[in-house]
Formats: sequence, C-alpha cells, structure tokens
Amino acid sequence: MNKPAHRLLFLGVIFLLLNAGLQGQVTKPIPVAMKFNIPANNWLEALPLGNGFLGAMVFGGANHERIQFNESSLITGTTNKVGYYQPFGNVLINFNHGEVVGYHRELLLNEGVHKISYSAGKNKFYRTYFISNPDRVMVMKYTSQGNAKISCKIMLNDAHQSKTIVNGSKLIFKGKLLENNMEYEAQLLVKLKGGRMTEDSTGIEVKNANEIELYLVAGTSFVNDPLVQFKGEAPHNKLEQQLLGAVTKTYAQLFASHVTDFSRLFNKVELKLGKQNNLDITERFTAYNKGAIDPDFEALLFQYGRYLLISSSRPGGLPANLQGIWNDEFKPAWYAQYTTNINVEMNYWLAEPTGLSECHLPLFDWIEHIGYIQKKSTDSALKTKKGWIIYNTNNIMGGPSAWRIHRPGSAWLSQHLWEHVAFTNDTAFLRKRAYPLLKEITEYWEDHLVEGPNHKLITPYGWSPEHGPGKNEGDKSPYPGASYDQQIVYDLFGNYIAAATKLGIDQAYCAKITSMQKRLLGPQVGRWGQLQEWMDDVDDSTDHHRHNSHLFAVYPGKQISPIYTPDWARAAKKSLDSRGNVSTGWSTAWKMNIYARLLEGNKAYQLLRTLLKPVPVERSGFSFDGGLYPNLFDAHTPFQIDGNFGYTAAVVEMLLQSHLGEIHLLPALPDAWQEGSVKGLIARGNVRVDITWKKGNLENVIFKAAENATAKIRYGQLVKEIYLVAGKEYVLNQELNKINKSYVEK
Repeated sequence: MNKPAHRLLFLGVIFLLLNAGLQGQVTKPIPVAMKFNIPANNWLEALPLGNGFLGAMVFGGANHERIQFNESSLITGTTNKVGYYQPFGNVLINFNHGEVVGYHRELLLNEGVHKISYSAGKNKFYRTYFISNPDRVMVMKYTSQGNAKISCKIMLNDAHQSKTIVNGSKLIFKGKLLENNMEYEAQLLVKLKGGRMTEDSTGIEVKNANEIELYLVAGTSFVNDPLVQFKGEAPHNKLEQQLLGAVTKTYAQLFASHVTDFSRLFNKVELKLGKQNNLDITERFTAYNKGAIDPDFEALLFQYGRYLLISSSRPGGLPANLQGIWNDEFKPAWYAQYTTNINVEMNYWLAEPTGLSECHLPLFDWIEHIGYIQKKSTDSALKTKKGWIIYNTNNIMGGPSAWRIHRPGSAWLSQHLWEHVAFTNDTAFLRKRAYPLLKEITEYWEDHLVEGPNHKLITPYGWSPEHGPGKNEGDKSPYPGASYDQQIVYDLFGNYIAAATKLGIDQAYCAKITSMQKRLLGPQVGRWGQLQEWMDDVDDSTDHHRHNSHLFAVYPGKQISPIYTPDWARAAKKSLDSRGNVSTGWSTAWKMNIYARLLEGNKAYQLLRTLLKPVPVERSGFSFDGGLYPNLFDAHTPFQIDGNFGYTAAVVEMLLQSHLGEIHLLPALPDAWQEGSVKGLIARGNVRVDITWKKGNLENVIFKAAENATAKIRYGQLVKEIYLVAGKEYVLNQELNKINKSYVEK
C-alpha cells in the first residue's frame, strides 16, 4: 500500500482541480433556513454545526447557553477494539437577562451559520455561531442593539472531567483517555469590545461589554495514518497555532471565508417544490403530521441531508460516522462508529449526485486505511491469501467490534470508489486508488466462490445482515448463496470489469472475471412471487425485518431494473411490499430508494411521509418505528444520521437516475410533486442536469457535460441520444427536442 498520510493532501488537490468543471459550478443561491421560536431544552432539539473535524450542538438558551461539542477523532478504541465515539466538552454561558420576548433562532443551511435574536427589557440581543473549515475554529459572537451592554459568565467544561485552567482571556482543558491513552485538548479564547473581564477558578466573568467573540479549537493526538499506528503528538501546539491564526484575522474575514467555503458546496444544488414556507419548523412539523401539504418542508429535508454531510465530512478528515460528527453520550448506540452492512454506505449515497464529491474523499481514505489494518491483523478470522475482509463494525483506526465477520463488506465499500469514478470520470483516481482496491477484493472472491447447483458459482459463507444466515433467526451456521452476498459479488465483478476496460489493462484477467460473473447464481423468484432472500425458497411473507439486504441488486446495485429485468423487478417489489411501511428511519430511507429505482414514485412518497413524523426526544432504548426528532435528526430510534442522508439520496432517485447507462428524467416523480425544479444534479459521466416540471410533466431540461460525450436520454417512453460538447448547455423540451441551436441529435 502507498503511504496514505503522505498522499492525502496531494490527491485531494488534484481531485479538486480535475473536477472543477462541473462540481465547482454554483447556482444562484436562495436562502434555506430552519427556524424555531423557542430554545432547545434537549440535545435532540439543539441545532448542529460542523466543519468536518469539529462539531457542535447549539441549544440557544437566552439566559443559559450550552454549546456541546465533539471532535471527530476522540474515541476510546484502538486498532484492535472498536471502542466508543466520545463527547468532548461544553461551552456554558450564563447571562442575566431575566425575562425575554421575541425569541428566534435559525440555522442557515446555505451558509452553515446559526443565528439567535431576542429582546430583554428594552434591549435586543443577537448571537451568531459558525465553525470554519478554512480556519478550523468555532466562532461565537454576541452583540446587542444600540447601547445595551452584555454581561455573562463563560465556562469551558471537559466531558471527561479534567480540570479547566483559566489563563487571562483563555480557558483550557486537556486530558488523556484511559482506554487508549489518546491525548485531547480544547481551548476557548474570549475577546471583548468594551467592558472588562475577570477570571476565577470556574471561568471568565464579563461585565458591560459591547460585543463578545469566542473562539473554540479542539483536537487529539490522533493522526490519520496507519503507518504510525494513528498516533501523533499532543495537540497543544497545533491548537495554539490554529487559535492564533484565527484571532489575527477580523471577525468579518473569518465569517466571509467560512460562508464562501460552505456556500460553495451547498449552493451547487437547488431544489424547489412548491412555494417557500418560512414558518417555524415546529409548527410546520405539527401541521405536516396532521395532513398538511408542505412540499417545501420535504425539499428542506433534502437540503438538510446535504448540509449535514458538508458539516461532517471534509477532505483530510474522517468519514461521517453513525451520528455524523455529533454525540453527547459516553456509550452511544452501536458505538457511533462505522457499520458496513448498510449504514456507512448510506451516509454517502448522496455525495456524488448532489455535487459533494469532495465530501466523499474521507470515506476513501478510511477504506484504504482499514484495508491496510485488516491485512496486517493477527486475527485468524481475517486471514486471507488475497484481498481483505472486515468485521461488521469498525472504528476510525479499523478496530473491530468482533461481533461477526462481514465478508462482503469490503466489496460493498469498494462500490463507492467506482461510483466516484462513474460520476466524475476521474481516470487518475481510478488508476491510483480505485482500480487497485477493486482488483484485490475481486481476487478475494475469485478464490472463495464455490460451485453450487447447476454449476453456478455461490458464496460459501452466507449471511443476510442481522436477519440470520439460515432458515430461521437461531440458525447461525454458514448458509451458502445468500442473495445479499451474491448480489454484492455480482456488482463488484461488474465494477471491476468496467474499471479494467476503462483503463485498457489486465484484459486476460478481466475476461476471466467476466466469465465468472456470468456463472454467478442470480436472483431467484420464490413460491409467492418474491425475490428470495436465500438460495432456498424459505422466505416468510409476514416477515417485516428492517434490513432489505436481498434487494441490494435494485439499490444501490444495478442488476435489477423494471426496464431491463422486469420479472426480477416485479419479484423485488413483491418482497419490498411484504416488508411493510413501519420500520426504522434508515430502513424507511432505503425502501424509498428501492421504490424509486422500481419507478414507484407514489410508493416512495408514501414512505417519505412516513419518515417525516415526530419522534419523542426521551431516550428510552431502541424502537423499530422511526421518524424525525425536533431538530430533524433521523430516528432509528435512537438517533442515526444515515436516515437523513438516505432520504436525500432517495429524492435524487425520484428525480434523476443514471445507473443503467442512460440519463432517466423524473423516473419516479410522485403525484404530490406536480410542480418544481431542481438545478445542479450530477448524472454519471459528469453531466450536470437541471430539470423543470409542471402539472407532473417535464417542461424542460438542461444538460452540461464536463467532457464530450454521447448521452442516452430517457423520459417516460421517449428515448433519444444526443452528443454533448464539453462546457456547452443543451436545452430540451418535454418531447426531448432541441430548444437551443447547440443541440446535436444522434
């Protein structure tokens, strides 16, 4: 393996330059905001901010403010044990406003900025929060209108209870986790305009300030490099430099660079569904669940998924985990790490088609790193002659949960590298990173497939995730030919063949894998018309299990489609229908994606409304009936962010599909979305697509390709091929006929 730490920055810069043609294109922004008229009393009511490294949940209390924060690398695990993602600390600020009126808080999704305003007495007060990726600092500003003064007590507390040191205008805590000796530190700097500050052992007291600015940095001794066992120096010096770099700039400079950076990503895609609604989110949520029609709320949640990925996954950092980058518990559900039988993959389904390719990069780094760790592992269960396999859940260092081996997990992860290539046409990335990974995982399965009935090739160690490998839940013996395994291996082989063909290399080996792919046992239709979950016809039509693993071939795979394999598609729908609509949040999102791929827009929309239902904030264990918390975090329950990301991906699939070698317009448009437009979606082949529709029908579509290409376009029963010249816009009407003269029909 190449030295990953030494190449991350270089490859990241190269990627951004190569992909600037379309991925850097920004539409004219429109404000997208989540508005509330009361502060948060619970963590699941607080609003998230993040820069891919530092995450914060802002409660917004007028008299008692709490900002709970995380840093993405603070975990109790090692390369041998998964551990838990940890809370880092809290910024606590006590004001003396007394009674307040006119309270308002809003999260500006397009800017990554949280604003609060309220009145106390005759004075109006304002707060602004953001976490800058360019400057790696959280900035908090407190101002007032006119001559009103601000007085408060500012405290910084370590979640792990190390002592906070007060040194002039700075608060610092540092510590070391007992489980792995990881060092951590946070620093908070207080900067005043007017007024004065005094310190004591608990914090800093501010009296009669005109403005207050707070600057927060946090970090650990973790280094994102397996060649040094992920261990680095204490973070103190690095944090000092980050803080110094931030405070030498003006607030206006920090704010402008942050908004420019954040909006550059967010504004690539614009979705309009009906009229914009500026009401309080709580009111809208309540009305929606009483049957109100609010397509703008549905569009808002689409953009919220993009906001959360921008905030939790940036180049050079770690991938978004099971909770993105936000967590306030010492033992969060399922470790708040990376589960590979659906969850971490779902986190990134939205990245490529919604213009966030660079947010996908941390996942690729992590995949390479855990592959390196697995191949070096002394665990006999992970030993392979070629390629590598993983446990079901792993941490940032590849440390496993040891619950069970997930043999197809590395193959599923490899799909993400190929999808990145398919969307961007980045052949440098393909040659240096994607192809070597695809080949070594292909070699593993070449060695491990066995011959089954009718000379078909089957996987010998079957599993349908969390549902059981055999005929019933209690049967834990290996069960060959599980549909989940077969479909993932089919997808892997197809991606490898496409990669080798694109590069024009390894032709003899490519031919061998092509032959093996044809011999794989394919999807089986069972006795009640269902797509079988196992090789044997043992499915129960009353089974409502949350996992849809045997439908991988529909989504995110591409083996089954209504257009090219209608019989299998009907069987897949039969299976999906039998699962029912009541499920976890992430499962509901996955079903939405599958129904969209099956061109069942109204079914996908029915599940969309099911997902957009309120869930109580009380944390009382696990439930398999999901929804959304008051801050619109997705609920399993408990909180799992994959449902937010999966929802956004599903909306894309309803409006645009490109997995079958064609660009399919409005393939699963529901009746509820009679009018709307979307700008900036990306189709495979790096083609930007803007779509406008009215009365449920296409009005026009605009294509802009990054490279010269022939594109097959499908809308309803219409299919046409057009030649796209790189950089030119092509406008087509509902008949897929030209509107502008630069259009060339094939």
